[in-house]
Amino acid sequence: MSNNGVRKVVWSEVPKENLTPTISRQVVTGAQAMVGAITLQKGSHVPKHSHESEQLTYVLEGTLRFMIQGQKIMVSAGEILVIPAWVEHEATAVEHTVELDIFSPIRKDWLDGTDTYFQTGAAQSVTGKG
Repeated sequence: MSNNGVRKVVWSEVPKENLTPTISRQVVTGAQAMVGAITLQKGSHVPKHSHESEQLTYVLEGTLRFMIQGQKIMVSAGEILVIPAWVEHEATAVEHTVELDIFSPIRKDWLDGTDTYFQTGAAQSVTGKG
């Protein structure tokens, strides 16, 4: 391929980062957007947080239960949830789940390791503005 920024990525070659003992992710970034392939074991919890990026979550397999503004939203395989920028949200894997999170702009906190809401544990909620 030419050097115009076009590149092909093979998921199996993207390093997997273990965020918690039950959640892992692989990340690919472009110039203005990024995608993360997230694997969550049943019962895994992503604590409440918000960010400047618009988020599209596409569930490939399994089911996630989101809590957004006091509302429970179930998102299952084949469904996409659109979360606007700065809207606080949290999610729990109802079953083993694989999903894609697409963000614009790029989540710099994912790249520089300041997405500390993952390390706060399932019981504590924080706002990770990044």
